[in-house]
Amino acid sequence: MISIYVQILLIILFWNADCQIIPRIEECGLSCSQGVHCKSKPSGGIFNSFCHDAPASLSSMVLKSMKISTVMKCVQGSPCSLHLNIKGTLSLDENVRGLEICSFSLDTQQSQCINVRFTRKKSKMLNGKKVQVEFNCIEVNVAQHIYVTMKTVPHYCEVKLSQQYYVEDCRNSDVGKYIPACSAGKLDYNLDRAKKIVMVNVSNFPQDQDYYVRLCHKWFTCEDVGAFAVIKGKESFKSVSLKYSQLLPCLCIEGWLALPDARRIQLCPFENDTQVLWDNIVYNPLTQTLAWEPACPVLVMVNLCRFIKSNDYCEDIENTFKNSPEKQVKYSRVDTHPRLCVKFTTKRGSWIKCPFAHGEFPAWKMRTAAVAEQIQVFFTSQSKARFSVLVCNRTQMASCESLEMHHSVSVGDSVSINVSREMCGSTICIQGWRTDVDYSVPLQICDTYCGFRGQSHSDGNPAKAMTHRMKSVQSLH
Repeated sequence: MISIYVQILLIILFWNADCQIIPRIEECGLSCSQGVHCKSKPSGGIFNSFCHDAPASLSSMVLKSMKISTVMKCVQGSPCSLHLNIKGTLSLDENVRGLEICSFSLDTQQSQCINVRFTRKKSKMLNGKKVQVEFNCIEVNVAQHIYVTMKTVPHYCEVKLSQQYYVEDCRNSDVGKYIPACSAGKLDYNLDRAKKIVMVNVSNFPQDQDYYVRLCHKWFTCEDVGAFAVIKGKESFKSVSLKYSQLLPCLCIEGWLALPDARRIQLCPFENDTQVLWDNIVYNPLTQTLAWEPACPVLVMVNLCRFIKSNDYCEDIENTFKNSPEKQVKYSRVDTHPRLCVKFTTKRGSWIKCPFAHGEFPAWKMRTAAVAEQIQVFFTSQSKARFSVLVCNRTQMASCESLEMHHSVSVGDSVSINVSREMCGSTICIQGWRTDVDYSVPLQICDTYCGFRGQSHSDGNPAKAMTHRMKSVQSLH
């Protein structure tokens, strides 16, 4: 339970940080409390970098505290800027003439220092009193990492305050809205499919800043697709051309200012073009494994099905359904028959892909021949295989109810099935499938011819009847 409370507290703290309103100022400056007159001037910092031994009468607590915050300077007609607001408390002493406040950027290695001097006559009268100094004229950038020091003038050893500070980034709603550096810009694009180029136009960003543009594949984060392009702020032409290899639904255009932790904007114009994802089917003939791996994250139900030519319908094969938003889908020991297909179903519809339909892999065939009161079933295949055969009653287009007449047969052999007159109806089918694999398509031959039906073979030549009524599964449905 403690961990839950800690998580809730962290969420509240991060939410408050992002939603914190930055105080506004119209002018920056220096102020001192207790009626002490003070003034500031820039300092190189070098003359105060060496310390002196403090007098015995000087308290080590002459510098009491230092607090740092961010303020936003906004003047009508000009863009807003961020400044450090530094507050320090000093105990006035005759041995202290003033303060030096320095900021050092750990990002840019640049420093700014100012000297704060007190009127000597006034400060002597208030000797021992505490005075609060506030200075807010050090301009900073978004998300800067700053190191701030406060020393006495002159600088006495061991009398110093220091603190690290992180300036708010563009995730802060106030900073993101009013600071130009947080403007992510606006992206527009044109597509040249023949050359596989995306031409990106960028607008609405500070003209003195460089701007980065790239193509990326959006998963949990947006992963690079090639190098990013730079639009120079000083250039009038604000367009770049980016090459792509394939238009995927997760292909996005991303742009951001060339600043640390700048806000990024994404444009993903191909989100609905999911059909290209279904082409990534691979078959390994050595392991007989059929695999599909999404090139982009997609919520999809995958299953195998048996394609029926007559109505372009694909009958689902039981126990093959797999739900895979990101991981690879695999089917081991798969039959390479042209009618074994893969069905992909999303909220936008279903797509059928038949990886063996182009004849690149060996396919088996089933045929029947009627001889007297028997039906002979033959299987042909370019590779070794075993099959099962049964007689079934086709109650619907996609279902055939077994009549419990089951037989096994190998390639090159045949099986004879005894039939009665009742079995010669139009709904009786011969169904066969491979048993030496885990996933096979069941094929059916229906409306079977019976040798004693119609007495059309007066010469009694069973071979002639076999030749006349032999059916190939390729001509069915």
